[in-house]
Amino acid sequence: MSARIVIVGGGITGLAAAYALSTDPRAHALGVTCTLVERDARLGGKLRTEHVHGCLVETGPDSFLAAKPQAADLCRALGLGDRLIGTLPGRAVYIAYKNRLHPLPDGLALGVPGRVLPIMRTGLLSPVEKARLGLDLVLPRGQTNGDQSVGALIRRRLGGAAVDRLAGPLLAGIYAGDADHLSARATFPQLLQWETSHRSLMLAALAQRRRTRASPNGASPLFLSLVGGVGELVQALAEGLREMTLLTGRTVSKIARRSDDRTVYTLEIDDGRMLDADALLLATPAFATADLLDPFAPFVAAELRKIPYASTAAVTLGYRREALRHPLNGHGFVVARGESLQVAACTWLSSKWPHRAPPDLALLRCYLGTAGRDAIVEEDDERLARVVREDLRKIMGLDADPEFAVTTRWRRAMPQYLPGHLDRLEAINAGMRALPGVALAGAGYRGIGIPDCIRQGSEAAGQMIETLAERHSPA
Repeated sequence: MSARIVIVGGGITGLAAAYALSTDPRAHALGVTCTLVERDARLGGKLRTEHVHGCLVETGPDSFLAAKPQAADLCRALGLGDRLIGTLPGRAVYIAYKNRLHPLPDGLALGVPGRVLPIMRTGLLSPVEKARLGLDLVLPRGQTNGDQSVGALIRRRLGGAAVDRLAGPLLAGIYAGDADHLSARATFPQLLQWETSHRSLMLAALAQRRRTRASPNGASPLFLSLVGGVGELVQALAEGLREMTLLTGRTVSKIARRSDDRTVYTLEIDDGRMLDADALLLATPAFATADLLDPFAPFVAAELRKIPYASTAAVTLGYRREALRHPLNGHGFVVARGESLQVAACTWLSSKWPHRAPPDLALLRCYLGTAGRDAIVEEDDERLARVVREDLRKIMGLDADPEFAVTTRWRRAMPQYLPGHLDRLEAINAGMRALPGVALAGAGYRGIGIPDCIRQGSEAAGQMIETLAERHSPA
């Protein structure tokens, strides 16, 4: 007895699925053989770590949420537990507003104030806007039906300024999107739960803060990475998959169902070879998955194409520390809505993480491109560097010339979870029932972070194994 599984996509989702298959005893019992096909010459997708001028530069995400355990657990399973590190403690995050950096008020939870005094003292809100926040304490529980945007929910409870200068910038930093166009159910369902359970978002944030302070892990860092960058995770996964067939630099050009056996799928590779699969994981962006499924699942393909993606770029700059007037006493800043800056956020990498740069260098990473404002990503490297430097001059008074600049573009890389996203996923899942053995996973569906993608890949591996086990079980 044997079963053939093909994984299309060698980003963190596909790698996590392959690792789950390689360590699952049920897969061994079924005689599973696995082939992973990745169009790039290297594995890891957006997870990539480079070394430039003695600095460690991430070209994709630089960390993962500690509260979601899947990434840290996978690191430990791969023997990387002693390589896990947290962000440097005691550092502020700032909001860029009116060409000044304002510390993010202490006590915020998901952009909702959980403490009164820090909000009263902040320069991010006018007295009238602060008073509007207080209405949340007396407003009745909302009676909205169906999904709504995060912006609509927070504006209804806390006012527009809270969207523009608190929650909105944080959301843009995570999703490269607009709070008024991102589903509350799909991105921050906790906010909906808070309104249901506490009526007031601020009272819920206060209760959350109390629980966090009482927890033994309350002082733990919010974000984790690895000493050598997140690229260490990709390298460890790739080394753990040596018994599998890894086809890098290859593209799946077509998928078809076998006419003699509708449970077998034939994949055509761009080098002319054909692969048969008894189970198949498509860990590719939703639009790429739609192209592959269109010939035999047009309804699913049409729904997948309704998930939009934004493009982003990151410009990492290295400066001599003595040339900087700013103390870099924080992790960086995000930009309030309505500002004239092109930069959406800036991470002070050498202040956020230990050992990212030599002592005499400072490392800053600036992000450009959000949904609806991502045309700038197509500008050339020199133009992007000029834009970033001009914004840093405005907001940080940074006039020095950098020692180096590294620009990375990710085109159509950030899925946008619009209101109704989870309903669309239910429709996609219903259509997928006609494709036994085919699974979908990745950032376009149920979470964009590294832990979310690892979870989806692992769950898809389990789903494929269960399908194959049922197919091979005695009647």
